[in-house]
Amino acid sequence: MSNLAVEPKTTSEKEMLDLAHRVGKLAEEEAQYAEKEANVSAKVIDLMKETGLTRMMLPQEYEGPKVSIRTFGKVVRTIATYNISAAWLAYLYPLHNMLPAYLPKEGQEEIINQGGLISDIFAAVGTAKKDGDGYRVSGTWNFVSGVNHSDWVGIGVKIQMPDGDRPEMCLPLVRTSEVKIVENWDTFGLRGSGSNQIVLEDVYVPMERIFRVEQSQKTRRPVESNYDASYPLYHVPMFPAFYFGFPEIALGGTERIISEFKRMTEKRVRLMDGVTESESPRSQRVLAEITTEFKAAEALMDKYIDLLENYESDGEQTTAAEFFAIRTKIIKTCSEIALRVLLTLGGGALYKGGPIELFFRDILAVATHKTSLYEDSVAAYGQELFGFESGVRG
Repeated sequence: MSNLAVEPKTTSEKEMLDLAHRVGKLAEEEAQYAEKEANVSAKVIDLMKETGLTRMMLPQEYEGPKVSIRTFGKVVRTIATYNISAAWLAYLYPLHNMLPAYLPKEGQEEIINQGGLISDIFAAVGTAKKDGDGYRVSGTWNFVSGVNHSDWVGIGVKIQMPDGDRPEMCLPLVRTSEVKIVENWDTFGLRGSGSNQIVLEDVYVPMERIFRVEQSQKTRRPVESNYDASYPLYHVPMFPAFYFGFPEIALGGTERIISEFKRMTEKRVRLMDGVTESESPRSQRVLAEITTEFKAAEALMDKYIDLLENYESDGEQTTAAEFFAIRTKIIKTCSEIALRVLLTLGGGALYKGGPIELFFRDILAVATHKTSLYEDSVAAYGQELFGFESGVRG
């Protein structure tokens, strides 16, 4: 571990994006493996680790490269233009690998210095029993993205802590070797995310490896008083920051699907009327409309990042439901663009393994994530606009 007084190495955005292109190109080459195995290949994961992308959001105390939230989003979006499942993991691994930054120092050093990847599942469906200075955790969790390649996994449990007056949401971090992985991920989209089921049976977790989610959500700071005050994730609302990568993924995939539409349309001749599609007002109109819709979604993403980065200086005014609504509007727009491209291209876009089919499925799969559900978000935002509590966390 490096000392806080040591000036950290700063990696430029261009350098990070160059690394993202390397990972993305390999992930595109390995796309059919991921489709068949329902898991991104070890080659892609190894390259993510080799390039340092999986550690890019660590605090400078642990030799993080001082990457901003905005640059992090650009890295994820870049990979998504090649393969959305790989971008899903390229987002979640760096994000989850910073979870120990909120733990007591002993837990930080044990997990971060071990150097492995972290997956997690926030759904608090497990049970915890007090045992000495820790807890014994049991339960079954689904949708644990990337768990096959992880060394650690955080699992959602409500725990009655010694200093608490009620059970609170926590995320004990356990070694993946201590859990049973049930490979039940066989889905329509995001197949390469490997979001399998895990089962824990009476696994002991010491206090220093229990991330107190509600406490960190409230303070936005680690439990240790000596911390890197410049670390960007200590100054943003926790869950809106945890979820911001999903619209970035959708934008990257949609950017690719628009480029594929243009490529497939430029020389396409419709059999029914013999017209070259690029010369037809039909396809010209479609391309113009989806491009402007995409630019509007990009502008919303930029607004979302601005609200995150300026959250404290703006007086913490942006509500969880507003973040939720902006994020899901971006993803909904991307889904609608993908559907319009598919319907405009027709049957030729349906062939399995083709870029339109693959990106269409994956963009829709992003939209099904519980943090991406548009109807839920606008219902919550409408409540808040009329002065009611929505109860959403971001």
